[in-house]
Amino acid sequence: MRIYLDHNATSPLRPEAREAALAAMETLGNPSSVHAEGRAAKALLESARSRIAQGIGTARRNVTFTSGATEAANLALTPMLQRGKETAPFDLLLVGAGEHAAVLQGHRFPSSAVESVPLTPRGQLSLDALDAALARHPGKRLMLALQLVNNETGVIQPVREAAERVHAAGGVLICDATQAISRIETTFATTGADLLFFSSHKLGGPAGAGALAVARDELHISDKLLRGGGQEFGRRAGTENVAAIAGFAAAFEAALSATGKENPRLGELRGLIESQIAQIAPETRFFGAEAPRTANTSAFAIPGLSAQTLLMSLDLEGVAVSSGSACSSGKVRESHVLAAMGATEKVALRVSLGWSSRKEDVEQFGMVLAKVVHRLRSRRSIA
Repeated sequence: MRIYLDHNATSPLRPEAREAALAAMETLGNPSSVHAEGRAAKALLESARSRIAQGIGTARRNVTFTSGATEAANLALTPMLQRGKETAPFDLLLVGAGEHAAVLQGHRFPSSAVESVPLTPRGQLSLDALDAALARHPGKRLMLALQLVNNETGVIQPVREAAERVHAAGGVLICDATQAISRIETTFATTGADLLFFSSHKLGGPAGAGALAVARDELHISDKLLRGGGQEFGRRAGTENVAAIAGFAAAFEAALSATGKENPRLGELRGLIESQIAQIAPETRFFGAEAPRTANTSAFAIPGLSAQTLLMSLDLEGVAVSSGSACSSGKVRESHVLAAMGATEKVALRVSLGWSSRKEDVEQFGMVLAKVVHRLRSRRSIA
């Protein structure tokens, strides 16, 4: 039995999501068709939309289904976001320095119209730096892209405080909530965001489904990514993946309903993980530990030991963890998040827990890590 501790990359399929997706696969019909079979598929689609909209606090019509969070980010981060009768393009995109690659590389602004806002050593967006950036661009139509939870460290970003500043400057805030849904309260009311996007497979739903939601009817994206039919209220062409979306909504509801019990449980497991690591290697550095974090994530580096070597050694021993983001074509790369925090370490190991994580998994992880660290240090001393 392998031990899976990489829920921030993807979470195992929840039973509720599996059941809903399989049931939807048995429903014949294209949701855009007007016959009875099409209406049955449409009913599944709109039920999922309503449930997700209710969970984040917006109207059903304001939720657009996509293939995942990456597509949602690419769709949302455009100068051609309109507010009501305002049709002039946005002048500037501000991005947090620790954002996911889907935001850093997925926007549709020219490079001359993009500005990075630094992080503090704790791993949170610097609000002072944000204030300075806003002051440098008076009168410009600007947008801030800021994730609610960092995918590498689990650090919770000051989205609501940032939204207040951006709104006072006449701008909008687009929030990547991919790692936040079910881990902290994530609604338009609690975040102050204007747009939210997130993904199914991070919640224990099927891969291949995500959502972009807007807070108000007046927000409208005029330059679409996928053009063709009039699906998704004309915002995203292509026949919807009804089975994946049905599983997405089931996983979303299951994750939200369990939040109150899961967070304390995962916090205890994360505490056990970090105490075990500290006993094995007291010099270990935990990134973001001084800031508010989600209960499920720990990012760390053991001085003198390569994170890549540790990752591969743990994998060979049957333990799956990761090094930063999983969206790098299977490669271990230097972390731009650690660099933005001013860390001297280039790569960290990330352990991330979820609905299927057990205390036995965490205890076994500790034993395997102790074995691996001892072996690697022994080899180094012989060399």
